[in-house]
Amino acid sequence: MAERTSILAPFRHETFRTLWAATLMSNLGGLVQSVGAGWMMTTLTTSHNMVALVQASTTLPIMVFSIAAGALADNFDRRSVMLVAQAGMALVSLSLAITAWMGLLNPWLLLTFTFLIGCGTALFNPSWQASMGDIVPRDDLPGAVTLNSMGFNMMRSVGPAVGGMIVALAGASAAFAVNALSYLTLIAALWRWQPKRTKSRLPRERFGSAMLAGVRYMSLSPNLLTVLFRGFLFGFAAIVIMALLPSVAEEYVGGGALVYGTLLGCFGLGAIGGAFLNGRIRQRFSNEVIVRLACLGFAASCLGLGFSRDALLSHLVLLPAGACWVLSLSLFNVSIQLSSPRWVVGRALSLYQTATFGGMAGGSWIWGLTADATDPQWALVVAGGVLLVCCGVGFVLPLPQFNDRDLNPLGTFNEPLLKLDLRPRSGPIMVMIDYEIAQEDISRFLALMSDRRRIRIRDGARQWSLLRDLEKPNIWVESYHVPTWVDYVRHNLRRTKADADNTEQLRALHRGEGLPHVHRMIERQTVPLDDTTPLRDSPEIGA
Repeated sequence: MAERTSILAPFRHETFRTLWAATLMSNLGGLVQSVGAGWMMTTLTTSHNMVALVQASTTLPIMVFSIAAGALADNFDRRSVMLVAQAGMALVSLSLAITAWMGLLNPWLLLTFTFLIGCGTALFNPSWQASMGDIVPRDDLPGAVTLNSMGFNMMRSVGPAVGGMIVALAGASAAFAVNALSYLTLIAALWRWQPKRTKSRLPRERFGSAMLAGVRYMSLSPNLLTVLFRGFLFGFAAIVIMALLPSVAEEYVGGGALVYGTLLGCFGLGAIGGAFLNGRIRQRFSNEVIVRLACLGFAASCLGLGFSRDALLSHLVLLPAGACWVLSLSLFNVSIQLSSPRWVVGRALSLYQTATFGGMAGGSWIWGLTADATDPQWALVVAGGVLLVCCGVGFVLPLPQFNDRDLNPLGTFNEPLLKLDLRPRSGPIMVMIDYEIAQEDISRFLALMSDRRRIRIRDGARQWSLLRDLEKPNIWVESYHVPTWVDYVRHNLRRTKADADNTEQLRALHRGEGLPHVHRMIERQTVPLDDTTPLRDSPEIGA
């Protein structure tokens, strides 16, 4: 048991070790680039808002494009998606380095390049995070997420300092060139990785339908919605430190690019400490208590950084901020992954990123405007107040605990024997299930049906309804529609082992002979003179 709960347990898996090590270099390059971009903006303009927009331009694409990237992660080979994303970011970073070296950068061109790099990150992240469930078993998933965060923050502890030195010695163009080269290690590791591929029995979901399915699943999962809202609120407020740290380093601490890098390094060191304490803290406290403490700790760091004019104190107050950052964000991430079945986990993670990074992008802009209107100190103070609000929201919308619900596919569905020669796109399909329910069981039946309705719609059903026979009031009929036959099959294959309990309880209430009878019918919206759907010579498994 001790080995299972250890944060280092995922290192038992060779694939995880290799990819994790490769991401260190990629993260290092990204942080060096971030220092170069942030500091170059301070040399191109005196506007606090433009400095803060460097952070916003990196996070905004994650908010805008993550849902589409999640649909790609769930419907295409994740390794291929990640390779395309990494190659694209390498090319953009190389172009940025050349443009900076030639002295052609201006504030808006710099924001354009950082925006394009953010687009690559938006494409990469859902596939990368969803792949964790393919690389390590469920028991090691919290540790894998924490180790990924710790690896990033290990580089954050040294990367900004390295970036500061590179900028101070060779200029921002050299920092951008280092980032372009850093992608090569991860590209090579992904190229060597050969994940197991399972051939789907169904055609790939249409892109628009896949995105809608992810939104629908999330909207009908109250616990996931709570995680999204708390992630948005925390990201909106906590990004203030990252957004305004270049201004703080220049105006309050009185340092250059190197001091800015060491301040970021202290934030990263705190995050590493938070990662190592993560397992112990999760054992002692509930998820909600951890998030409340993280909000309070980060708020205190915001106030300390805002009022400090001493270099040493400013570095020290960033240590707890880093720890609170990793404790909160890793907890949100794990909550999403453990509460989503594999068929939709990429889209669930992408929606989480949309909410959290959307909050960060909006926060970067708002705190930049606040700093311009007043000064960075008061922007940090107001952001600290928002973090206190985030803490208070937990009393109304507490973060759910991890649970042991088995979200693996139920795997018991077999396509029925059909006597009509349907095609995959044949439809629309109407399904009706007959139940015979005793009068004394109706209250229990309706409670189960309320949950059944949510499950059905969540997994793709439309126009769900429950009917009661007026002449035989013990007869109840559940009905719903799906657009096509292949959508009906996909709907049933999405059922998880955790959903089986609802089905078993409904069957136990059924007083008729055998199982509840299922009617599967193809609709005709008009009345044709001939039915052109051919009969089969003999019953076969439906296609």
